[in-house]
Amino acid sequence: MTRRTLFSWLAAFSAGRAYAAPAAAATPAVGRLVLTDAQWRTRLTPTQFDVLRQHGTERAGTSALNAEKRRGTYHCAGCGLALFSSAAKYESGTGWPSFHTALPGALGFSTDFKLVLPRTEYHCARCEGHQGHRFNDGPAPTGMRFCNNGVALTFEVAS
Repeated sequence: MTRRTLFSWLAAFSAGRAYAAPAAAATPAVGRLVLTDAQWRTRLTPTQFDVLRQHGTERAGTSALNAEKRRGTYHCAGCGLALFSSAAKYESGTGWPSFHTALPGALGFSTDFKLVLPRTEYHCARCEGHQGHRFNDGPAPTGMRFCNNGVALTFEVAS
């Protein structure tokens, strides 16, 4: 490794720390759900366990929720916490369900360096199940794209 590469990585790491999401104090507290891996495995399918508990990613274009157009609410598949309204869903062209706004207090954030450069990862505020990544290339009103693994969500149709 050259010094230039090392310094580039260190700069990316430092930028990632500055890129971290706002403090959770700005959102209301949600009661935590803490289970063992064995308990999670009984509640989730193997694919859901991989995504929600091991920070995996489902293949793009495989979720039926991409085509979901009805009014309703998207919930965490791990614990059932409401995360997004269908009013915030839009077609991003990425192959994953995408939203421009999350419900208040529904998400927590961290910085992920899996692809070397920092990305903002978000997870369910109740069970800390990995949902996806937030990008700053979404539509109005927020300019954000919450790119979600469909397998990490369930959908409840509005009555």
